[in-house]
Amino acid sequence: MADVTPAMVKDLRERTGAGISDCKKALVENDGVMEEAIDWLRKKGLAAAAKKSGRAASEGLVGIASVPAKAAMVEVNSETDFVSRNEAFQAFVQEVAKVALHVGESLDAINAAPYPGTGRTVAEELVHLVATIGENMNLRRARVLSVPQGAVASYVHQALKPGLGKIGVLVAVEGASEVSALETLGRQVGMHVAATRPEALDTNSVDPAALEREKAVLSEQARASGKPENIIEKMVEGRIRKYYEEGVLLEQVWVHDGESRVKAVAQKAGAKLTAFARFQLGEGIEKEVGDFAAEVAATAGIAKPSA
Repeated sequence: MADVTPAMVKDLRERTGAGISDCKKALVENDGVMEEAIDWLRKKGLAAAAKKSGRAASEGLVGIASVPAKAAMVEVNSETDFVSRNEAFQAFVQEVAKVALHVGESLDAINAAPYPGTGRTVAEELVHLVATIGENMNLRRARVLSVPQGAVASYVHQALKPGLGKIGVLVAVEGASEVSALETLGRQVGMHVAATRPEALDTNSVDPAALEREKAVLSEQARASGKPENIIEKMVEGRIRKYYEEGVLLEQVWVHDGESRVKAVAQKAGAKLTAFARFQLGEGIEKEVGDFAAEVAATAGIAKPSA
C-alpha cells in the first residue's frame, strides 16, 4: 500500500472539494493513485460538492441552541428553500448551533470542531451534506451570548420546529429576578426586535461613523430650507432623537403596547438588557435573478422557445 501524505490529501481536496477524511480514504483505497482516487470520490458523489461551491446560496435556516444563561445562533445557507424542509439539513443546522454553543462564534473554530458521531469536522460534514443533497451550502455566521446572572432568551419567527426558522433573535437579560420571568421578558423583547430591526442596543452603541453621516445629511437638508444656523442645530438635534427612536433598541417604542419605551419596560421588570442579536435569513446576500425557463432548457439540452 502506498504512503498517503498530507500533501496528497491536500491536492485531492483542492481538486475535488471533498472532505479531508474522504480524500484520505480515497487515496488509501486506490494505493495513492490520484486519478483513481478522484474517480472513487466521484462514484460516491463526494466530488460533486466542488462544482456546486460557486452557486449562490441565500436560502436555508437560522438555528438556535441554548443552555442556562447562554445561547448560540447560526445561519446556514442553501440554494433553494426546499432544502430547509430536508430533515438531514435541519439536523445539521441544529447540531451546528449546539457546536457553536460550546466552541464560540468563530466560524473557523466551528468548522474545525468535530461533528458528533461522524468522525468528521463540521466543515467536512457540510461538504458531505452538499454531495448528498446536491446543493451548495455554507455556514455563514454565528453569534453566542451569555450572562453572569440572568437569562439569554431566544425567539424564532414562524419556526419550522423548535429553534429553527427564517428569523432568529437572542436577547441577553441580566437581573436578580426569577429566571423564568427574565426569559419571558427576553422572549417579548425578541419578538419586538424581530419586528423593528434595531441597529444598536443603546445610544452609546451606535456606530460613530454612521451617526456622523446621519448628522451631515440632516444638516445639509436643514440648510437647504434656508434656516439660520442656530435653528439648523436644533432641527438636527430633534432629528437625531428621532433617529435614535427608530434604530436604538432601548429608545424604541415597545411594540406590545405602542407607548412605553423598551428601556422603561426593562426597568419596570427590574432587568437590564445587555445585548441582542438578530439574524434574518439571507439578509445582505445579493440573490441572482436568472431566466428559469432558459436554465431548464439549457439543462435539458434544448433551445429556449422564442417569444
